[in-house]
Amino acid sequence: MIDLKGYEWSLVEGAWITLQVALLSLVLAMILGMLGALAKLSPYRWARAIATFYTTVIRGIPDLVLMMLIFFGGQMLLNDSLYRINEFLNEYFTSSDPNHEWTAYLPDYVEISPFIAGILTIGFIFGAYMAETFRGAILAVDKGELEAGKAYGMSSFLSFRRILLPQMIRHALPGFGNNWLVLLKTTALVSVIGLDDMVRKGALAAGTTQMPFTFYMAVAVIFLLFTSLSTSGLKWAERKFSIHTR
Repeated sequence: MIDLKGYEWSLVEGAWITLQVALLSLVLAMILGMLGALAKLSPYRWARAIATFYTTVIRGIPDLVLMMLIFFGGQMLLNDSLYRINEFLNEYFTSSDPNHEWTAYLPDYVEISPFIAGILTIGFIFGAYMAETFRGAILAVDKGELEAGKAYGMSSFLSFRRILLPQMIRHALPGFGNNWLVLLKTTALVSVIGLDDMVRKGALAAGTTQMPFTFYMAVAVIFLLFTSLSTSGLKWAERKFSIHTR
């Protein structure tokens, strides 16, 4: 058995944080992905243009660069905007009242949590990939079935829930599963912005004990466990949603 020098629970805590980041990022990615897919299929040119710009830019920039931009650049932009708003409000009130004292109407400084930054960045990145997956799945559904639903008097929402969504899920599952597995591994990037995830916990333990191979191997095994369980769950879901097509 591998001797982790008492760092077992530290890795477990890091693994739990990694799993939280992955699951919350997935929820955000699914929401953005569905909105992006619907926008790309929209009859409105402006909606298609925004969705195309989003997917093109996000898929063209490395994940690590986006992580740094949102965590460091986003924090600077947010705080600069807050300062400018405070300046504007104080100048406005001073113009009507010369005795007005400078007041911080909004916080002077906001620090973005690495946990929140990681979720937002990963969710934002994979929302672009999910958009393409969902768009392809929607296009794969036979339009005749939707038209038949309308002919039977179904509302647009009911047609979506009873006809489009179940078939869309079946077509989207292979691409969705691949995106989830890549997303899960991408969570390793949050360690570079200071979040105490599994990779960072492993790196700190490796530095303290001078046993890098042991701890990085332990991290790799935990990631492999996560992906193996995910693959089994995805295969079960594919069988469940394809049962009526056999």
